[in-house]
Amino acid sequence: LAVKDPTAVERANLLNMAKLSIKGLIESALSFGRTLDSDYPPLQQFFVVMEHCLKHGLKVRKSFLSYNKTIWGPLELVEKLYPEAEEIAASVRDLPGLKTPLGRARAWLRLALMQKKMADYLRCLIIQRDLLSEFYEYHALMMEEEGAVIVGLLVGLNVIDANLCVKGEDLDSQVGVIDFSMYLKSDDDIGGKERNVQIAAILDQKNYVEELNRQLNSTVSSLHARVDSLEKSNTKLIEELAIAKNNIIKLQEENHQLRSENTLILMKTQHHLEATKVDVEAELQTYKHSRQGLDEMYNEARRQLREESQLRQDMENELVVQVSMKHEIELAMKLLEKDIHEKQDTLIGLRQQLDEVKAINMEMYQKLQVSEDAMKEKNEIIGRLEDKTNQINATMKQLEQRLQQAEKAQMEAEAEDEKLKQEYVNKSESLQKEFSQKEKQLLQLETDLKIEKEWRQTLEDDLQKEKETVSHLRIETQEIINLKKEFLKLQEKNKQLKRICQDQEAALQELASKLSESKLKIEDIKEANKALQGQVWLKDKEATHCKLCEKEFSLSKRKHHCRNCGEIFCNACSDNELPLPSSPKPVRVCDSCHAILIQRCSSNVP
Repeated sequence: LAVKDPTAVERANLLNMAKLSIKGLIESALSFGRTLDSDYPPLQQFFVVMEHCLKHGLKVRKSFLSYNKTIWGPLELVEKLYPEAEEIAASVRDLPGLKTPLGRARAWLRLALMQKKMADYLRCLIIQRDLLSEFYEYHALMMEEEGAVIVGLLVGLNVIDANLCVKGEDLDSQVGVIDFSMYLKSDDDIGGKERNVQIAAILDQKNYVEELNRQLNSTVSSLHARVDSLEKSNTKLIEELAIAKNNIIKLQEENHQLRSENTLILMKTQHHLEATKVDVEAELQTYKHSRQGLDEMYNEARRQLREESQLRQDMENELVVQVSMKHEIELAMKLLEKDIHEKQDTLIGLRQQLDEVKAINMEMYQKLQVSEDAMKEKNEIIGRLEDKTNQINATMKQLEQRLQQAEKAQMEAEAEDEKLKQEYVNKSESLQKEFSQKEKQLLQLETDLKIEKEWRQTLEDDLQKEKETVSHLRIETQEIINLKKEFLKLQEKNKQLKRICQDQEAALQELASKLSESKLKIEDIKEANKALQGQVWLKDKEATHCKLCEKEFSLSKRKHHCRNCGEIFCNACSDNELPLPSSPKPVRVCDSCHAILIQRCSSNVP
């Protein structure tokens, strides 16, 4: 027989117990028909089973004092993965009665059940298996498929309404023991299958309605976001429309100006043509009345005039072509006005095109002036012909030469016209190419600008961080300098105190040596006093001579009496003096016993 994996058996048992507890809780809650309290037994057993499921395969974490094995660590991760769980975690941390991580985990499970989001929170936790691997072994229930099955079963708990009081409950010291007697079948349970079917149908309907509500809430939020975005885009489009209308008005004004200039040019050319026609007719009439022999000349002149009028007609046709070209430019401007909503920057290019068209019109106007100058020269030639009527042959030759020159000028004018047309076509093509190139350059510049803005933002952030670090370092250096100054001051104070202490120790040593000497002398005096106790002082009449020098006492040699030995000395013999701390002056001492001498008065009283 194949040996089964004990961890797999544990997972299967826990899964079956979770199924039984969840099923029993749902059925009993629906039959109960009210909101569940914390004292409800099936609900308590459900929390015990969930605690066992979360504890399965949990890694042991080392702490300073002992080994720790709690489920609060993985549950605390939900706050980072699911932002809506921050409120539960904050409220669990703020509960005053909880002292252990296990108590916090139990409170978290109860709050998640009341929110009807336990399945969502645990689903986010199961998806992140790389994070769970820090807390669970690879064979744990939360790391295997059984965990996903339990999360799916927890969705059915959204049917239940629970009202649990977590604040006053003692969650730290609860003992989690599964009561299997609640899950054993009885005869009443077998008879209530139909009721269970009805309850399951009601549960399915309630789950369906809740899912519909969730989907509708999500669609409503997305529609609100879309409405906001559409309002923003509408405001932007209205602003762009206003800008485009202003630009169109400016372009229309420029077009009116160009049209007025063109009409002025046409009027001037018509006046010049009428004046030349009147002059030519008057000259022809004078030639007819004056000389009939000059008909051929007049005919030739008329032919020249016809040619010149043809030239003028050609120039007028060219003007008409220019007018039609302007009309085409206006149509192109109208087409460009339609694209202004999307491409505002193209107006600059169109203005440049209009400036170039103005330059071309000015060139054409200059060429018209040149042609008018040529016409004036030809009119002068006609006047010269009037002056040189006598010299017909010479003038005929000159006229023939001038006719040849006029033909050449006409050919050159036609060639120039063709060149101008070709140049205008080339310029239009080059303008279109430049327009497309400038659009590409604009796109590239926009992308470069975005990149530079992002780079500049990152550089500003780095600069801000560096400034903050520099300010922190300056503050720290200032604190270090202040500490150094205080340390130097303390060192100086320490040196001064050491000096004072040394001086005081030296003084104490001197005092101790003097005190020891005085103590020794006092002890000697005490011994001498003990030895000489019982002796009696000599009477003043009997003590007439000094004990040492044996001289008679007088006013200069006063009597000094020893307390201990009772001997009497003169002041000259008792020269030994002893300094005492209690008296400012030294005291005379006996030579034999070193006791203090007392000066006796004339009476016998010491």
